[in-house]
Amino acid sequence: MPVYLIVSCEHGGNRLPPRFRKLFSGRFLATHRGYDPGALALARDFAALAGAPLFYSTVSRLLVELNRPLGHPQVFSARVPERAREALLRRYYDPYWQGVEAAVNQALRRGRRVLHLSVHSFTPRMRGVTRNVDVGLLFDPHRPLEASFCKRWEQALRERAPRLRVRDNDPYRGTAASLVQSLREKLAGGRYVGIQIEVNQRFPRGARRRWRELRRVIAASLEPALRNFRAG
Repeated sequence: MPVYLIVSCEHGGNRLPPRFRKLFSGRFLATHRGYDPGALALARDFAALAGAPLFYSTVSRLLVELNRPLGHPQVFSARVPERAREALLRRYYDPYWQGVEAAVNQALRRGRRVLHLSVHSFTPRMRGVTRNVDVGLLFDPHRPLEASFCKRWEQALRERAPRLRVRDNDPYRGTAASLVQSLREKLAGGRYVGIQIEVNQRFPRGARRRWRELRRVIAASLEPALRNFRAG
């Protein structure tokens, strides 16, 4: 079955429309709570390499969280006024989710299997604990195609960067509430393969040259993983 790649980045920036800028300080917006540093650059690399459509948002996750299903307590920060929430859903949340889902369904109608890469980054320390992982590949262990794709991708990464600490479903569970998980709940595992990649923010926040090289390695590792996946 032909494979169609879709790339998304839900936390690509920390932008706030003018009317909401007073809600959050610039210092707070610059932290991992405001966005995923480096994620959009990597997502663009993937999309350019594979000629894939890219869906992304540069509105801060503090204003509206695009990687949680409706009704999840993290969709809105407590600071966002109730009266503004419906408008934010209509302006940012609904078009984003509907756009990704429409692209997925269109590919499925054309007889393709969809591989969806959702690109993120994570803070090196959380609640005082250091996270000893550089790249995390998040998937549902009960969906064989997701597990096999991540195994191939991890192998390709280790061949190019043996010292890189690559982990399965770390630092988060692959089945945690997300855009990918919501699509899984609607679509069969043989037709929709949803993978989230998480990169340690110490790289995009560190030396630029090192970050560019890591992006090059990660993007290059996707090509053989895709090739083997399509042939499998």
